Amino acid sequence: MSVTIFTMTHKKFPDPRDPIYVPLHVGRAQGADYGYAGDDTGDNISAKNCYYGELTGVYWVWKNVRTTDYVGICHYRRYFCTEEGRIFNANDYLSILKDYDMITSKKLKLNYSYFDGYASDYNIFDLVTTGEVIRQMYPEYYDTFERLVHGNGTYFGNMMVSSKELYDEYAAWLFSIFHEVEKKIDPSGYDDYHKRVFGFISEFLLLVWTEVKGLKVYECKVGMTTEKYETGQMKEKLAKYFMQGDLDGAKEYFLGVLKKRPDVLMEASDITGELKLSMQVIAVCELERQEYGESVIDRIRLAHEESGADGSKQECGRTDSGRGSVFEELMRYFSGLNDVVNACKVGQADEEERRFLRDNQVSDIAIEASARLFISEEKELEEVINNIKKYRVTHQW
Repeated sequence: MSVTIFTMTHKKFPDPRDPIYVPLHVGRAQGADYGYAGDDTGDNISAKNCYYGELTGVYWVWKNVRTTDYVGICHYRRYFCTEEGRIFNANDYLSILKDYDMITSKKLKLNYSYFDGYASDYNIFDLVTTGEVIRQMYPEYYDTFERLVHGNGTYFGNMMVSSKELYDEYAAWLFSIFHEVEKKIDPSGYDDYHKRVFGFISEFLLLVWTEVKGLKVYECKVGMTTEKYETGQMKEKLAKYFMQGDLDGAKEYFLGVLKKRPDVLMEASDITGELKLSMQVIAVCELERQEYGESVIDRIRLAHEESGADGSKQECGRTDSGRGSVFEELMRYFSGLNDVVNACKVGQADEEERRFLRDNQVSDIAIEASARLFISEEKELEEVINNIKKYRVTHQW
């Protein structure tokens, strides 16, 4: 039995050295030629890539690939992998597919309903219209759509592996729906990110389809080989604001990006968690300055200046790439504090956590802010905060 995994890309990338992975340039009809097979040959919708994203590649595989028993979709920086992080090979896929109908991403558990999340970040009319088209074309799917759209789960990335027969069945269903939705919505005026309306909605529709079909789905870990270029750029910019101690500038910049790219805080984008930590930096340091007249960012910046460190030099064994040690130290500080909170939450604080509290001046504001990220019940919150304060060395702000 043969398996082929098409790696969707819009740029040059270091592909896995495994012949089952075949790069497919999506949107090549309107882009540069990187030497990969493109989605602009045969029966294709490559020119619609700005609205469909990787789905133009999904469509191309459906219409043009006939030489493999099992077929799959991954991304140039996202791959199905073992829990230890090894990218799957052919034997891994074939072994799983003996017992399962499909492999896809682990289901995202949202802190809100899919409907509410979509409404806050995108044009809800597009999702409602999709539901209405499903009601008209596939009424047997509509009740499940309604139930799940008000639930808190979704798949992501349009990543899947299945028999080619099942893949084709899904693609025929999906694109017949979007063919009708296209007639009823107009995303042409959206910015480049929000234009990819069909790519976004399809991630959720895969969940609807698999549930109605009653498929046995293997929800698999997705490994990231690199972070998004846009994510890296965002960190570099924030690092410059932190280097200058400019919290207002950092906050304004962060909120501006978040409005245009609400996906930046998803685990699939913020793979190191440093963007979430940056939000914590901004919020805590603003409150500390208001309460104490100084904050942890001021102390780190002062130590940085006194050491004579420069953002363009190597420090602490790391070569700076634009972020500078202020950014690195802030990430270390807040990730360390979060580790302390989580350890205390489960009653497993040991010498490492106590050493962190002894070695760092941690304010009441920082402790409470961190604890509230992980604890919602007020009684438990109070207990954890009090336990942390027992270990902390008293200091003056």
